[in-house]
Amino acid sequence: MFYKFDKEFLEWKKDSKKMKLFVASIFVLFLSSFIMGRYVRFASLDKFEKEVLILNLQKERDRFTEDKFVDELKRLNVRYPHIVMAQSILETGHWKSQVFKANHNLFGMKQANIRINTAKGTNLNHAYYENWQESLYDYAFYQCRYMSNARTEAEYFLALDASYAEIGGGYSKALKNVIEKEKLREKFE
Repeated sequence: MFYKFDKEFLEWKKDSKKMKLFVASIFVLFLSSFIMGRYVRFASLDKFEKEVLILNLQKERDRFTEDKFVDELKRLNVRYPHIVMAQSILETGHWKSQVFKANHNLFGMKQANIRINTAKGTNLNHAYYENWQESLYDYAFYQCRYMSNARTEAEYFLALDASYAEIGGGYSKALKNVIEKEKLREKFE
């Protein structure tokens, strides 16, 4: 394949330098054609196709998963994230309720009138959001405004029983059951 003639010994010998150069050239050509192909493919899309591609990427980014939810709770450094996650599970029936599906509302929240919020309006008698992340941001605002005095988990549960839930003292008990059953504390250790 890659040989050179050695005049001293009058024989053909393998030229490893040429072989390495050839392999490196093939690799560079392959890599550059791959990169150019992707660029040309995107550049050749018309405006509508590019917008559809971008919308699909955004849709995938905004798609709710439990793992994304856990990651976002951690990233936002939400206090008592296992309790907050239990609220979401309880309020949405494991993220299957119509209010969650139609409104991206993780917590069954009504649109706030007094505090800062991220809701876009009201639908199905609950706040609706552009995506589930905005619902979580709204809960974080709620937590800062109304739950900041709760210094312990017990105080947090008491505050939720007093102000958040419409079912009164049974709310924290229901949350504790969800936390236990779903092993939510482990997700945040």
